[in-house]
Amino acid sequence: MNERVFFAGMAGQMGALDAYRSADLEARVCRYLPELMAGLEAVYPEAPAIAARVAEVIGRSLAERPQDLQALDLKRIHTPDWFQEPQMHGYIAYTDRFAGTLKGVGQHIGYLKELGIRYLHLMPLLLPREGENDGGYAVADYRQVRPDLGTMDDLEALCAQLRREGISLCLDLVLNHVAREHPWALAARQGDPKYRGYFYIYPDRTLPDAFERTLPEVFPDFAPGNFTWDDEVQGWVWTTFNSWQWDVNWSNPEVFLEYLELILWLANKGVEVFRLDAIAFTWKRLGTNCQNQPEVHALTQALRAALRIGAPAVAFKAEAIVAPENLIAYLGTGTHYGKVSELAYHNTLMVQIWSSLASRDTRLFTQALQRFPQKPPSTAWATYLRCHDDIGWAISDIDAAAVGLSGPAHRHFLSEFYRGDFPGSFARGMHFQANPTTSDRRTSGSTASLAGLETALESGHPRQISLAMERILLAHAVFIGYGEGIPLIYMGDELGLLNDYGYVHEPAHKDDNRWLHRPKMDWAKAEKRHQQGTVEHRIFHGIKELLEARARIPQMHAAFPTQALWQPNPHLLLLKREHPQGRLVQVYNFSEQDQPFPFEALRQEGIVQPFDLITQTPAPAYLEPYARLWLAQHPV
Repeated sequence: MNERVFFAGMAGQMGALDAYRSADLEARVCRYLPELMAGLEAVYPEAPAIAARVAEVIGRSLAERPQDLQALDLKRIHTPDWFQEPQMHGYIAYTDRFAGTLKGVGQHIGYLKELGIRYLHLMPLLLPREGENDGGYAVADYRQVRPDLGTMDDLEALCAQLRREGISLCLDLVLNHVAREHPWALAARQGDPKYRGYFYIYPDRTLPDAFERTLPEVFPDFAPGNFTWDDEVQGWVWTTFNSWQWDVNWSNPEVFLEYLELILWLANKGVEVFRLDAIAFTWKRLGTNCQNQPEVHALTQALRAALRIGAPAVAFKAEAIVAPENLIAYLGTGTHYGKVSELAYHNTLMVQIWSSLASRDTRLFTQALQRFPQKPPSTAWATYLRCHDDIGWAISDIDAAAVGLSGPAHRHFLSEFYRGDFPGSFARGMHFQANPTTSDRRTSGSTASLAGLETALESGHPRQISLAMERILLAHAVFIGYGEGIPLIYMGDELGLLNDYGYVHEPAHKDDNRWLHRPKMDWAKAEKRHQQGTVEHRIFHGIKELLEARARIPQMHAAFPTQALWQPNPHLLLLKREHPQGRLVQVYNFSEQDQPFPFEALRQEGIVQPFDLITQTPAPAYLEPYARLWLAQHPV
């Protein structure tokens, strides 16, 4: 399809356009139609016909796009690095657990701004199925909000309120599956052949058994297998995550068009970032684990190109918790380089922070980062320490062997340490979803409890409490200072909220111990952030200091890469960032003991009079326990 035909298809849905608006849209089509067509052609034989329908979908959306969002589109076109800027700091929260309702979130924007937040990810809030719903990821209707949280009008109003305050809203969009109660699934259950084609439904076990030979189980404890018999459809339905979450069939172009229309509709409500949930699972291929297939990246490229034409203020964040060699493709490699998602989660960074805190050894950390693929400079990582999910100990056997470790043994050590079972452990957590084949066990627990604050407070020992807080701040300094993306603060971590053991008393939560680290916001504790000498004051202002420092340091722009440096002290992690305004070297002490300052390593990097950009003072003569320094030759 050529540009004129595509533009005509869009314009036919929009009515009269003035000269400037017409030229603007034609320029977008000229720039992104080739990427859209390449993505579609890699998947669908009928790509030109689908593209014609994509043009109509975009045109209808543009005709309804509010003027203030069109203005934001223009602004973002001229500042395409908006999400890469050093002052972009994120916050992750459940709406109900943070503020009760969407209107309640609006009442706490001042709290977010006090911390320095510019990006807010509200966990699943679209209408889920009743009862079990995987924390909201079993969506029954993408066009409705959970009634207890508010309405779609409330969501639109919150987006506008946040936008006026300079905060972008991120919303979860589940791509791999819908709830069994979703209208598409209901129609399929009623025998509608169109909607049966939206799912993978098999009359017998022949193909499901063939697929199962190479498929892993996501939730082996409470959702074994990947297929569920459904009496109403008289078939085996593909259900990767739970029996009531039906995988959608992206090989059907109608599914692509449905999701594109949905994304544009939500973008018109004011959503600025979409977290593409379970994106790795969206394409199925016999004989594989049905994750990270090439078509996933082609489809995402096509969706992104369509969004760049229809709502260029919007960005994608890929929720792909996969091995580093697979993860980089979600930001784009080869022909998809820089054309897929703008953001993706840096799972490796998170895992290695916790690994080094437990072992007090950074050699595996340095090895893993040195082997980690470099991202396209136009993209960014979402860096984090905790999120709503469990921690999967994704330690590479190759990296472990390179530093003299056994991968399986180290993963076993970490799961035992963070459950609190390893001798001398400071942590309090729980095992989640043991894998009988690999013996791997994931971990649930809040940042503060895993970092030792729960144990320390119970002991009442001042030094142990202080060390636990310093661990929390060190860990935050690493992912905030990493510099290649948006650092995401998980709700309550800025106050040191502990594990919530009360989850077992809620019927919908009691069988899923990930609710251990999903506590309700304690606003009484939040008030203590103003009281010097409290845990809440120390942690909140320690994190705030890091975010304020990051915002004023140009070297933190996400376009510039970070390099891990080898040096002789196994307790220290050194990260280097090159920038036209000067080199930045970060130094972190992962032990509870004083360590000598690495003057020689700094001199080799041309920093002979190191100045700490966090405290804005000359570097100290030695490193205190869990010290964190962002060092340059001159003040910024």
